[in-house]
Amino acid sequence: MGPISPAMTQADGGLPFLKMHGLGNDFVVLDLRGGLPRPAAGLVTRIADRNRGVGFDQLAAIEDDAEADARLVFWNADGSLSSACGNATRCIARWLMDETGATRLRLRTDHGMLLAEDAGGGLTRVNMGPPVLDWQVIPLAREVDIDHLPIDGDPVATGMGNPHVTFFVPDAEAVDLASFGPAMEHHPLYPQRTNVEVVEVLSRDEIRLRIWERGTGATLASGSCSCAAAVAAARRGLTGRRVRVHVPGGSLMIDWREDGVWMEGATSVVFSGVLTPEWMAS
Repeated sequence: MGPISPAMTQADGGLPFLKMHGLGNDFVVLDLRGGLPRPAAGLVTRIADRNRGVGFDQLAAIEDDAEADARLVFWNADGSLSSACGNATRCIARWLMDETGATRLRLRTDHGMLLAEDAGGGLTRVNMGPPVLDWQVIPLAREVDIDHLPIDGDPVATGMGNPHVTFFVPDAEAVDLASFGPAMEHHPLYPQRTNVEVVEVLSRDEIRLRIWERGTGATLASGSCSCAAAVAAARRGLTGRRVRVHVPGGSLMIDWREDGVWMEGATSVVFSGVLTPEWMAS
């Protein structure tokens, strides 16, 4: 599949898009290369509507970049911007590699320059960069021990371009995520809200994860949440630095190396479409 044509937008006023997912963590992707404008927050939330729009966990835009193969910009379903989205990065990297024939890419995000590569067997690997372990940068509201937050449940704080709080529990399925997730997302220790991970350690190299994403809610998978959970488990000494993370939508291999946190897994392009001018103007 070639690029989403900007000419199509110019010709009929519609907005072309791709629908992608990584382990059920689903995305709408806009190809804005060539200088097309970013969508306003109101349009983002309308596209996110699973009944009246397309539906997604995150929206991502591909833009031109003078020093990278592309620049990626991410929005949550509530229209807020996010500096990182690991599974969307992997999905777009796979699509760009298929488009260009490249096996390695440099992708700029607000979290930094990320390296993506073909992992073989149809899998895609992305270096999400080093975890953020400075309370001010995560960010937290005040200085605390990030490995033992003063929150019931003794969670861990990590930054992966977005804030995370990770709880270790005996049984991840037993947690009422629908009530627990929103309460922790808006905890006063996190001034910019936070992603929430509930982790069950299965072995030294395997964990099970349930996810509540900031600005979106419960999701089947999340790359940055998987990275944060794996880093938190290693910091606690519960696992090694290379673990398989099982999420409701499948599994990812996370490898915390000296140069950053590498994430590897499958991706899928579901369909392409065009948002009609009538719908966007309504």
